[in-house]
Amino acid sequence: MIYTCYEMIQDCRAGRPAGMAYFVSNYVPVVRKIAAHYAPADPGLIDRFMSAAVQSDLFRDAEPSPERWFLARLRQRVVGLIPQTVPEIEIDLETVAAALEPLTAVEKQAVWMETMWYSPGDAGAMLRMAHATVEKIRARASELVRGSANAWRQGILPENGLALGRAAAAASGKECLSPKAFLDVLDGRNTWGDRDGLEKHVTSCWHCVDHFCRMAEVIELLRGIRPLTEAEAEPYHRMLGAQAAKPSGWKRLFGG
Repeated sequence: MIYTCYEMIQDCRAGRPAGMAYFVSNYVPVVRKIAAHYAPADPGLIDRFMSAAVQSDLFRDAEPSPERWFLARLRQRVVGLIPQTVPEIEIDLETVAAALEPLTAVEKQAVWMETMWYSPGDAGAMLRMAHATVEKIRARASELVRGSANAWRQGILPENGLALGRAAAAASGKECLSPKAFLDVLDGRNTWGDRDGLEKHVTSCWHCVDHFCRMAEVIELLRGIRPLTEAEAEPYHRMLGAQAAKPSGWKRLFGG
């Protein structure tokens, strides 16, 4: 018997302990990786997320082939629990959008990854471009922002990263693309030019730039992930009231 992400979501929605047990073993490793990247100095983030997970809309639906879509939603829930500090110099999404208007969709993605605290090398790996190319794009973007903002300093984009990400995520519109459209590009089924208007829309929509970068991030987050051992999972099972025992033969999402 193969136990899928779709079935896990259905079981979690129904409050069945087996679904939550599978969620703990296979998805807490991703939560840990997200927390380590975005909030390494916040040891309580994972527990806050786990306490809120059951009451949230994390399990509200299950799309076809939902693993990465579900993980993108999970990522948003974890990052959404990080307290937002006020940077020395604030900059809003409207100012960034106006400054970076000359850039292409791909260039904007390379810059946006900086607001997500990824180095040129890491961003290049996720976006399939050279480290040096990302650096050049970001250098140009820095000058564009510097020329448009009332105040500026090096690192202004990552310092405002949480606020910019939350503003972009909230700025969805009727024309915004589905997660499937982004995955088609990331999986090589389509290029930006394969669909009429796709690149044009993404170039002018920071919600979709952010969404695409988050989908690319999810693919990277899965690399090297392994399920928790029973001992590692036990504290979370107790926290959620989920049974630790799982039927033999269940498929583990990350393999190995």
